[in-house]
Amino acid sequence: MMIRKANQNDRELVVSILWQAFKENKSVNYIAGKEEKSIRFLIEYSFERCIESGEVFISTDLKAVAMIQFQDQKKFTWKGIISDLKLILNTIGWTNIPKTLARESFIKKHYPKSPFTYLWYIGVDPKVQGNGLGTQLLKHVLFYSKTLKRPVYLETTLGKNINWYLKHGFKIYSKSDRFGFPLNFLRTE
Repeated sequence: MMIRKANQNDRELVVSILWQAFKENKSVNYIAGKEEKSIRFLIEYSFERCIESGEVFISTDLKAVAMIQFQDQKKFTWKGIISDLKLILNTIGWTNIPKTLARESFIKKHYPKSPFTYLWYIGVDPKVQGNGLGTQLLKHVLFYSKTLKRPVYLETTLGKNINWYLKHGFKIYSKSDRFGFPLNFLRTE
């Protein structure tokens, strides 16, 4: 499998793959609910953020996607503010702002002060999961981050994914049940 950087032309495909992979994810549902439209908008928002201050990788067979962000490269822009407002209107809702901000603040407290790669999403079309595509994509992200001399950080709610990450060199550095579901924080060294 070959991997390339995604661009705006890949947006809908990226969103579709990740929606399929994350529609039952507790952390995503905590922010976006379970409606397809809301989850898709959250993923579109994430896509734009990663295009601006990170990378989006897609397999050339168009079945696997990873979105990474470099937190230290995020910039304050009017476009970003408008994007945040659209996220509130289309996904989070005004009444859920406090819980969303509390979650984001809690997660950010677990980040290092030094530059790192944040693995925001990695997903494979469910029809072809279990065939090694995710592993190849994760190895690509790890190699890419290593060339940048950045550790990779992520959080996951899925117990079945923890062993997969551990097998690929991640370590659990914190756990929490603060939001009503297990949230595991992992990083590479």
